[in-house]
Amino acid sequence: MKINGKEFRTIWFENNIVKIIDQTKLPHQFITKDLKTVDDTIEAIKTMQVRGAPLIGATAAYGLVLSIIEKNDQSFLKKASEDLIKSRPTAINLKWAVDRMMKKLSGVNTNEILKLAINEAEAICDEDVDFCKKIGLNGLKIIEEIYNAKRDTVNILTHCNAGWLATIDWGTATSPIYHAHQKGIKVHVWVDETRPRNQGANLTSYELNEEGISNTIIADNTGGILMQRGEVDMCITGTDRTLSTGDVANKIGTYLKALAAYDNKVPFYVALPSSTIDWNLKKFKDIPIEERNSEELSHIEGLDKNNKITKVLIYPKKSKALNLAFDITPAKYVTGLITEKGICEASEEGLKKLFR
Repeated sequence: MKINGKEFRTIWFENNIVKIIDQTKLPHQFITKDLKTVDDTIEAIKTMQVRGAPLIGATAAYGLVLSIIEKNDQSFLKKASEDLIKSRPTAINLKWAVDRMMKKLSGVNTNEILKLAINEAEAICDEDVDFCKKIGLNGLKIIEEIYNAKRDTVNILTHCNAGWLATIDWGTATSPIYHAHQKGIKVHVWVDETRPRNQGANLTSYELNEEGISNTIIADNTGGILMQRGEVDMCITGTDRTLSTGDVANKIGTYLKALAAYDNKVPFYVALPSSTIDWNLKKFKDIPIEERNSEELSHIEGLDKNNKITKVLIYPKKSKALNLAFDITPAKYVTGLITEKGICEASEEGLKKLFR
């Protein structure tokens, strides 16, 4: 996708260095950053310089490449893999990517290991681009049906950032929107601000603006009344982990949107590549929910009058805050799952029809 008219992926490998877009600086500054060690990749994941389940997975894959460059030793590689998996627990793509890399690299003691690692990390990235493009083409059919019935702008509500900045390119929830826009279908996106880190306002609106797609930022609690007014035709979100039962773990606030959509008979879709499916867990209560630093709630960043990014306290100094990063949307509130293989019911039966 594009920034200032120039095409970018969110991560790439160049001269034995991993390059990323530092998403903590967006939308005010576009800065690329070099990751030179496995610890650099762990820090980038923990501090959300990279975020979004598919991108976290790709970053972890490249983290193992950097670990081999640092020290070509199997015990060092194993320790790096364990540290990467611990860096953010909820998004299943991270463990999926690390396990895939280790399956390829474990026990390899030749000079070929670095080449194998680079090729596998690049394959993970290329595969994600392909999957996200297919998700877009499958989701496009839903938008086309709404447009053909309505013959007017399709209003789509999304939550957090499941755009190209959360993947390698195209995005998950945004990919159908980008494909509809490229086909000439009029779309307008209601962008949830997504407290506390404001990924909707800072990232989704930013990338939609770069692509010339009409969008409006709303407070997280506004979606319900817009649905009551008939101003939302469909919801699309991404997911950090989807169980084989169809239950969805995603950015905190997704569950409330699903409830509002269900009450107002608004279709609620979740877009995901198959790497985000957890085939092992059966109970959503067993999904680890990350609790992040309460400072993400109590402080907020923005541009001051001198055009510098400044962090300020917005809560009473003595107040406590609980910062859960994700919530669970039970499958019964999900209209359908949009994957690279097609659209299915949010259930074990539905997923098994696509992924035999």
